[in-house]
Amino acid sequence: MSLEFDSAVALTGKLQRKEISSRELTEHFIARIKQHDEKLNAVVVRDFDRALAAADAADASLAKGRNLGSLHGLPMTIKEAYNVTGLPTTWGIAALKDNIADSDAVTVKRLKAAGAHFLGKTNVPTELGDFQTYNDLYGVTNNPWDTARTPGGSSGGSAAALAAGLTGLEGGSDIGGSIRNPAHYCGVYGHKPTWNVVSLQGHALPGMVASSDLAVVGPMARSADDLALAMDVMAGPDPLNAPGWKVDLPRPAKCRLSEYRVAIWPTHSYAPVSAEIADRVQAVGDRLASLGATVSDSARPKVDFESSYRTYLELLSAVITYGLPEEAFEALRRRVDQFEPGDDSVGAILARAGVQTHRAWLRNNDARELTRIAWREFFDEWDILVCPQMTTPAFEHNHSAKAFDIGGPRTIMVDNEAQPYFQQLFWSGVITVAYLPSTVFPTGPSRTGLPIGLQAVSAEYNDYISIDFARLLADELGGFIPPPGY
Repeated sequence: MSLEFDSAVALTGKLQRKEISSRELTEHFIARIKQHDEKLNAVVVRDFDRALAAADAADASLAKGRNLGSLHGLPMTIKEAYNVTGLPTTWGIAALKDNIADSDAVTVKRLKAAGAHFLGKTNVPTELGDFQTYNDLYGVTNNPWDTARTPGGSSGGSAAALAAGLTGLEGGSDIGGSIRNPAHYCGVYGHKPTWNVVSLQGHALPGMVASSDLAVVGPMARSADDLALAMDVMAGPDPLNAPGWKVDLPRPAKCRLSEYRVAIWPTHSYAPVSAEIADRVQAVGDRLASLGATVSDSARPKVDFESSYRTYLELLSAVITYGLPEEAFEALRRRVDQFEPGDDSVGAILARAGVQTHRAWLRNNDARELTRIAWREFFDEWDILVCPQMTTPAFEHNHSAKAFDIGGPRTIMVDNEAQPYFQQLFWSGVITVAYLPSTVFPTGPSRTGLPIGLQAVSAEYNDYISIDFARLLADELGGFIPPPGY
């Protein structure tokens, strides 16, 4: 595989052995961005001069025998929503085009401390609120497998840049699949960490400093090994908790897929996936069974998934509305009155939850705790759950709605049947609400040549277990494949 598609582990090894300089590698990725990004629009904030200066500093340090860390000299990009000193942080909101960060996000600091430097920042949907990546400030990001299709969202620029070989590593964020669905659509790896094991500080809109419920930040890459490498750097307590907390995640104890106990969940009646996606889940289960793994297609936690999903939606609504200005909040109150009593559509649930009291939030939080307990009991018996991430491979661009238009008019075609667009949020939500770690891994192309990724979910804090499971699966499924033409 050519240099641009090497894993971060391979690239850092070459840098350490002085087979290539950081300057050369940085210039290589800059040339790749200039060559390919016009048709993708993934790296929308560019910081090439500072990246080259940092590369020169990394080379000079290594020449003197000083190693900056596990990412020494590695050029990378990062999602636009992270603060990077001197660069804009807008979340795709045009009104924030002049919001220039005066400090680094905690994760950015940790990546820099490990020796990485940044080529720039990658595109996001407005307010990070879509399965697609487009906004009035930076425009539309396209999928390198088919530029007529979405790369996913909200870390769509991240996934597109990785798949096209424009960067060595990426950092995304996820509250509704925003790491996981772009990884699936673009054929790369993405890890949604257990909630709160990676600090969110500095991944926020102006004026917001508290860590958000449900939301996480985490790595995206071209290999599972890279996810583990990045988690070694990114994981750690928020600075406010650091005096008394430490993160000590369990490490993998199993060396072969035959040792794993795996439950597979091909589809669900609430959000049916395409037959091709369901069949891919089953095929992975069959492959695991043939290798000697213990596999079940019926094992499930004692969770009412539709109720759990509703809890997720109500908690999500609290997150996405708490920063609304007063006039927008009042408009939401008026919207609630438009729904009939007993309307349990996604839009009605979210609207009502958006104006909920703290008492209602506490009730939802208690429901979440019961769900977490049920999942813990399930993972006492099973190591991994394999399930879909989205209902279909990447779909064609559809920019007919605003951010977070959950319950709006858009639909997605699933085996020639129209489903509400955001109904597929189910597959992210039932994992997110329980704080579970999830690693999306590529499984090969669909019948039309588009990537299909699946979730490998494990128990809370077993982040390295789901990542290592995905690493072992790459030997069977082939791992990352570059898109044609790059």
